[in-house]
Amino acid sequence: MSTVKEQSLARIADRSSIIGVVGLGYVGLPLAMEFVEAGFRVIGYDVSTRVAELLMAGQSHIQDVSADAVRAAVASGKFVATTVEDRLRDCDAISIAVPTPLSKTRDPDMAFVLSAADAIARQAHPGLCVVLESTTYPGTTRELLQPRLEAKGLTVGTDVFVAFSPERVDPGNPTYHTRNTPKVVGGITPACVEVATALYQSCIDTVVPVSSPEAAELVKLLENTFRAVNIGLVNEIAIVCDKLGVNVWEVIDAAATKPFGFMKFTPGPGIGGHCIPLDPHYLAWKMRTLNYKTRFIDLASEINSHMPEWVVQKVADALNDMRKAVRGSRLLVLGVAYKRDIDDVRESPALDVIRLLEERGAHVEFHDPFVTEFREEGHSRKGVELSDEMLRWADAVVVVTDHKTVDYQRVVDHATLVVDTRNVTAGLTAGRARIVPLASGSTVASAV
Repeated sequence: MSTVKEQSLARIADRSSIIGVVGLGYVGLPLAMEFVEAGFRVIGYDVSTRVAELLMAGQSHIQDVSADAVRAAVASGKFVATTVEDRLRDCDAISIAVPTPLSKTRDPDMAFVLSAADAIARQAHPGLCVVLESTTYPGTTRELLQPRLEAKGLTVGTDVFVAFSPERVDPGNPTYHTRNTPKVVGGITPACVEVATALYQSCIDTVVPVSSPEAAELVKLLENTFRAVNIGLVNEIAIVCDKLGVNVWEVIDAAATKPFGFMKFTPGPGIGGHCIPLDPHYLAWKMRTLNYKTRFIDLASEINSHMPEWVVQKVADALNDMRKAVRGSRLLVLGVAYKRDIDDVRESPALDVIRLLEERGAHVEFHDPFVTEFREEGHSRKGVELSDEMLRWADAVVVVTDHKTVDYQRVVDHATLVVDTRNVTAGLTAGRARIVPLASGSTVASAV
């Protein structure tokens, strides 16, 4: 008689497994579509009725997943989105892709993971494989998932299989997406690794097994802590260059010509998205529980979180040079998404820049070709059209997100003052606007 593990592997191999995805956001929905493409039936579970209804109507709320892909998946009968927890009982494998935000005190908020784990435990059965993908602190999988399943009388590694596999979604990336981004997998037991690896090998080009869920959890934190620390370093270099009167972009581009031992990072108005601003704090929090202070992480966070204030001071100084105060000034922020060519405003530094400018008494409008409206702290804000009149209306235009579809030559031709935090005006023909870079120690005067 075959074992539970062998039966699970056989169902994955012949595509008879039903796959559940809990959380149909930036991570879960693309993963669900990959499983559908691989030939599985997929049940997408989300607590949002709006999201479930939208998907079942053949529409997509995620930029990286087309409505055509969702429509085809629904029409084929291989994908269903639901808010009914009982449907999880039908699943042979479940990936958890729910948010893991931080509290105001920078402690992990595990409410969504706990809710998902409890729901899965209520529906669990022998042969189930559960994989957590939500970014979290080392120990989460073993401490939160395993006990809930074992409380049902199921032995992990024999009756059910539990693993962690960090999501590596990069919204808007035209080259790397879910299928061709290598997938790290760490399981509670060797059998857990084997089943979870087989699951992801069915729809991901490269799967990288590691020895434990803690190793896999730490992989994701290392990846984004590496980026946060290096962005913090280059942001500090920008401040150094500004004080020395040196063009930071020239320095970075020249350093990047070295073919070894240097990786190019660029400064900006701050960091955004769900990963880089948050993930290092999971590691810092875990280490505080072990009486260790993560000094690199804390310092990088301090520098990066200061950058919106640095930008606002740049704006204030530039207006002051024109004998204008921030209070009462008309300001246009270009770009509120956290990075170029996407519609995601999560943790965007633009939101801090707008708030800080308004606290100083400025009247702020925004334009973003990907974001026509956003909500923050219960309030909705609508963008404006990027017209010649709007550019001339503004006492200053602040470039926060460097979307490629914006005509920056037009911006400098019609604006009076441009504070450029992304170096988008480099190489443009001098226009009407006076240009103030993020860091150079000098400003670029208009030719007009």
